[in-house]
Amino acid sequence: MYARRRRVYFAMMGVCIALFVLAWGVVRLWSVTAAVIMCVVAMVIPPVAAMVANRRGPEDRWWDDPSGDPQSDEWWDELDGKKRPRS
Repeated sequence: MYARRRRVYFAMMGVCIALFVLAWGVVRLWSVTAAVIMCVVAMVIPPVAAMVANRRGPEDRWWDDPSGDPQSDEWWDELDGKKRPRS
């Protein structure tokens, strides 16, 4: 899943750069308004690309990975109901 998200991120960023370059290199010669609209669309793409790249899938089990601190892991397991508290 990571490779697919990375490809989508780079594709979106490539589209963003292409929109900027085309807007001010080509489209502005015919219509400044269209060039500005293309730049506004390109401005929205990077935050969306970041959200797509950082989204976690259902198979990404990052929340229940052990932290490495036995006391903290035991405390979180107790809160999650995975283990019974020690008496």
